[in-house]
Amino acid sequence: MLYFYTGGDREKARAAIQKEVERAVKKGKASVVRITDANSVEDLRTVLRGPGMFTPLEAGGSLMGFGGKRVLVFEGVCVNPELIDIFMQSLDALSASDENVFVYEEKPLADLRKKIEKYASGVEKFDSPKKERDSSVFQLANALKKGDKKALWVGYLREIEKGNAPEMLHGILFWAAKDMLLRSRADSPDRSRGIVLVSTLAELPHASRRNGFDLEYALEKFALSLT
Repeated sequence: MLYFYTGGDREKARAAIQKEVERAVKKGKASVVRITDANSVEDLRTVLRGPGMFTPLEAGGSLMGFGGKRVLVFEGVCVNPELIDIFMQSLDALSASDENVFVYEEKPLADLRKKIEKYASGVEKFDSPKKERDSSVFQLANALKKGDKKALWVGYLREIEKGNAPEMLHGILFWAAKDMLLRSRADSPDRSRGIVLVSTLAELPHASRRNGFDLEYALEKFALSLT
């Protein structure tokens, strides 16, 4: 019987497979044979010929001289162009076998996934955990609008350490300055401050290029000069 596992959360998928493998081994006193994309064509062909021809790969043995029940685990085989055709042609026989066969492909294309599912007695999908959206970069906009020099400078350095591009951070600050200007009342302090910030930030990239000064450091200097 063939069981198909897929999805980007490899740790959970492997843990689920290992749990079933251990159960099958205990129940049938079987040996485990694993084939991955790193194995050779001959390794795969030997396994597909059936028991009695090999020792378990995970025990470090050669592919000869071992018999008995098996639990077969195929992981990432379909990403190897030398193995995929041979493996796909064997799906019918593997699904009809009385051996426990576990197949894991992380992100198979839809056509490939459907073909494997056709022969699977069970399918489990383990999607990658959703990453929480990091909105900390927009705190820079709030710090600029409030005139909080320390928060802007510390936040800016933190975003640079994360690998965010200075050009992106400049864009966020420029947007914040324009937003403040557009929302301010005529003749208000915010209007005057907004005009200065928009003008300064608009000129900043051009001035840094003229002076041979990296935008990253030009923005840091701007943050420290905030009033």
